[in-house]
Amino acid sequence: MELFLTRPLVVFDLETTGVHVGSDRIIQICLLKVMPDHSEVVKNHLINPEIPIPAEATMVHGIRDEDVADKPIFGQLAGEIAAFIGNSDLAGYNSNKFDVPLLVEEFHRVGHDFDLKHRHLIDVQNIFHKMEQRTLKAAYRFYCGQELINAHDAEADTRATLEVLKAQVERYHNAEFTDPAGNVSTPVVNRVDALAKFSVMQPKADLVGHIGLDAQGREVFNFGKHKGKPVEQVFSKDEPTYYDWMMKGDFPWSTKQVITAIKLRGFNK
Repeated sequence: MELFLTRPLVVFDLETTGVHVGSDRIIQICLLKVMPDHSEVVKNHLINPEIPIPAEATMVHGIRDEDVADKPIFGQLAGEIAAFIGNSDLAGYNSNKFDVPLLVEEFHRVGHDFDLKHRHLIDVQNIFHKMEQRTLKAAYRFYCGQELINAHDAEADTRATLEVLKAQVERYHNAEFTDPAGNVSTPVVNRVDALAKFSVMQPKADLVGHIGLDAQGREVFNFGKHKGKPVEQVFSKDEPTYYDWMMKGDFPWSTKQVITAIKLRGFNK
């Protein structure tokens, strides 16, 4: 089905140096402009971010510093990008949370006004998540083909969860999964250790994920002003009093246990 458009719609995606809107930069932007008559025009630019591209980011999109060393910086392309977008509405995947704010940030950084007030913003991910809800009731309907009676009763929910798990193991037996690095595997097998491993979304050192693990296996902060920095580095060099602040703060016990172990490990070096 073709989209009904009264003005152009620019569907776009960014590849970046990271996921922090306030500090990371665009290194690739693709803009697909769909006209009301359904004709399409594409612009695709590699951009020199003027900062190093972290190895973790390269693992995701494959773009290295040398690939963009001779490319224009965003300030040199801002006028062209803004003119191409024109009065178009914008669409993307997770775009309302990340791509649109980062694009606006880049325009602001180079002194180029980019107004969102009169644009419609479509986030395909949000439509997906709203229509394909991730509740237990929705999962039970999807995997088991039944309606969950007495939802939010502990026993009913527990039994439904077991039935969903068994249905997942059956449905995804030998199904291929491709991770963000492009590795293909068949991870859903009828073994608890394998299912537990596949259940992990992001590696974390504490239970709630305040302390994560980077590509080198180092504990890093997942929040606050030191987000992305190694915990040991912050405690020993950047801000030694940060440990005391966290211990006095309203952090879970598991987080305090992890940072204490890191702190003691630093003392023993």
